[in-house]
Amino acid sequence: MDLGILAQQLFNGLMLGVIYAMIAVGFSLFFGVLDVIKFSHGDVVTVGAFSSLGAIGVAGGLVTVSPALALAAGLAAAVGMGSLAGVIIGRLLVLPLRHAPAVNVLLATLMAGTVLREAIRLGVPNGGNPKPFPALLPGGKIATGSFSVGIDSVMILCAGLLLVLATHLLITRTRLGLSIRAVAQDGEVARLSGIDFQRVVLGTFALGSGLAAFAGCMLGLYYREINFNMGVLLGIIGFASAVIGGLGSLLGPILGGFLFAGVQTIVVVVLPFSSAYKDVVAFAAIIVLIAIFPTGLIAERRSERV
Repeated sequence: MDLGILAQQLFNGLMLGVIYAMIAVGFSLFFGVLDVIKFSHGDVVTVGAFSSLGAIGVAGGLVTVSPALALAAGLAAAVGMGSLAGVIIGRLLVLPLRHAPAVNVLLATLMAGTVLREAIRLGVPNGGNPKPFPALLPGGKIATGSFSVGIDSVMILCAGLLLVLATHLLITRTRLGLSIRAVAQDGEVARLSGIDFQRVVLGTFALGSGLAAFAGCMLGLYYREINFNMGVLLGIIGFASAVIGGLGSLLGPILGGFLFAGVQTIVVVVLPFSSAYKDVVAFAAIIVLIAIFPTGLIAERRSERV
């Protein structure tokens, strides 16, 4: 195979990996602080994408703004609305049900995701059809032989990697991160230490949901198109990535996201005629890995007092 084409596919896999990782980290954060699976998380990606598109449209309609300002408005709206959606779901659904059977939370958040998805479909004009997303990043190509990649794609990839790194530093190096890790380790002891349990939990939901919403905006910029049900498959992929990486850890879901994207890329490179089945092969590989590593590649470390 031509090395340029191979490099092109590897770049595409890296792009998908950082997006999957941003979604998977949210699943892991939610499970870490409350031992719950929030199945509306994929639809928060859609909320972010459509909020970003709406803000860009409003900014462009009110005044003539530069692409950079329009993009800033879109990103702010995506992260703000995604975080708000996460906090509302966490406060109204997850926290009241934290002592209920896990299936109750799963079902409630699954229905909440359906409500978000249908609200977008019915509330956005002609919302059942795909929507074009404006190209706000610089054009141009970086080409070497048969390898060619857009400058906008490189910027999106760098932004995603920086955000994943910033999230890791936030969790491991800041006071908020210390509080989140304390609640994840033992909520009761964290309360006795003076940590505001509810505020930390809702802050975690805001953080994880904001990451997913940012990923939604990235997808719009990358594919130049969004649709109301884009979060369904992305939510499943993000959850699978978090599980195989290790629910409750931070590095595990990041590794899982890149692993899932890597399998998809290998299928496209090795068997280009079967690229339509890349998701099938990737999920099959995840099933095998789960059987081999039932607690994930990086299992969550827990201490238990006997």
